[in-house]
Amino acid sequence: MVPPPSTPSLDSQQIQQFLSSVLSQRGPSSLPYTEDSKWLIRQHLLSLTSRYPSLQPKTATFTHNDGRSVNLLQADGTIPMPYQGVTYNIPIIIWLIESYPRYPPVVYVNPTRDMIIKRPHPHVSPSGLVSIPYLQNWIYPSSNLVDLVVNFCSVFSHDPPLYSQRRSNPNPNPPNYGQQQQPPPPRVAAAGYPPSPYGRAQPSQTEDAAEVYRRNAVNKLVEMVHGDIIKMRKEREAEMEGLFSAQGVLRKREEEVNKGLKEMQDEKEALEQQLQVVLMSTDVLAGWVRENEGKIKNLGNNNDNVDVDEVFHCADVLSKQMLDCTAADLAIEDVVYSLDKALQEGAVPFDQYLRNVRLLSREQFFHKATAAKVRAAQMQAQVASMAARAPHSNYAP
Repeated sequence: MVPPPSTPSLDSQQIQQFLSSVLSQRGPSSLPYTEDSKWLIRQHLLSLTSRYPSLQPKTATFTHNDGRSVNLLQADGTIPMPYQGVTYNIPIIIWLIESYPRYPPVVYVNPTRDMIIKRPHPHVSPSGLVSIPYLQNWIYPSSNLVDLVVNFCSVFSHDPPLYSQRRSNPNPNPPNYGQQQQPPPPRVAAAGYPPSPYGRAQPSQTEDAAEVYRRNAVNKLVEMVHGDIIKMRKEREAEMEGLFSAQGVLRKREEEVNKGLKEMQDEKEALEQQLQVVLMSTDVLAGWVRENEGKIKNLGNNNDNVDVDEVFHCADVLSKQMLDCTAADLAIEDVVYSLDKALQEGAVPFDQYLRNVRLLSREQFFHKATAAKVRAAQMQAQVASMAARAPHSNYAP
C-alpha cells in the first residue's frame, strides 16, 4: 500500500468543520453511516485527533474483499511506539467501516518505502492487517479509537511490526547463514516537514508592473474568497449544531406522541368494553320491562288490595337468593344501628352489646359473601344469554 502524500496537519477547528461537512452530506456522495451513529463517529475522531495529533481524519475509497468499493472515513498518520528506550513512529491507517461503531474498525500498518513488515508477526498479517485482542473483544458503545491506539502502542512496543530494510553495500560481507540477525526497528522520522526542493523564487528584476498588480489582485481575491469560505463554514457548523439539537427535541416529542397515542388506544378499548356491557345491560332491562309491563297495569287497577310482599316476584332461584341475602344484610344493618343507639342511652350493657354485634357481624359477612357469589353467577348467566341472542339483537356490534 502506497502511503498518501504528507499534508499539513489540521487544527481542531478545521477538523470539526471537516467532519461536520462530510457527515452532513446527503445524496449519492454521502458516507454510508447510519444517522444515529454519525454523532458518535464525530466524537471518536475528535477525541483521537486531540490525543494523537499525528493522526488526521480523511475520506478515501476502501475496497472490500468481495470487490465492493465504498467511500469511508479513515484516520491516517503515525502512532508513537516506545522500544528499548527510544520512541519510534509507526504509520497506520484506521478505516471506519460502514458498521462502525457497533463493530470494530479495520486497521492496517502503512510501511514506507524503506520499511518492511516483520514476518511472522503475531498481530500483523503480511498484507499489513492488524488484529489485536482489543479489536477482537470490541464492545459497543464503550470501545473507542483512543483506547484502541493505546493498545496498539502497548502491543507494538513489545514486538515491533515494521523494521527498516538494509541498504545495499558496495562491498558486502559474505552472508552468515548460521545466525539470524534481528532487524533494527524503524528509524524515527524527523519532526516537521522537509523544505521545498524548488527553493525560493527570486523576484525578477525586469518583471512587468502590470503583472505584479495582477498577481497581487489575484492573491487579494483568493484571500477574500478564503475568508468568506471560512465564515460560511462557521455558519453552517452552527446551523448543523442547531439542527442536531432540534432533531433530538423532535425525537423526544415523537416518543411522547407515541406514548400518548398508545394510552388513547388503550382508553378507547376500555370504553368499547364498557359500551358492550352497557348495551347488554340495556337489552336485559328492556326485556324485563316488556315482561312486566302487563303486571304494572294490573297493579294500577287494584290499588286498594296491593300486597307489598306480592309486588315483586323473583324470576329464578338466584334472584330469590339475592333478594333474601340483601334483605338480611339490610336488616342486620338496622339492628346494629339500633344497638348503637341503645348503648349510647345506657339501655344495653357494654359486654352484651359487643357479643351481639360480633354475632350479627359474622352473620352479615356470610350474607354479603353469598350475595357476591350470586351476583357473579347472575352476570355469567346474563352474558351467556346475551351471547345466545346476539344474532337477533339490535345492539350487537
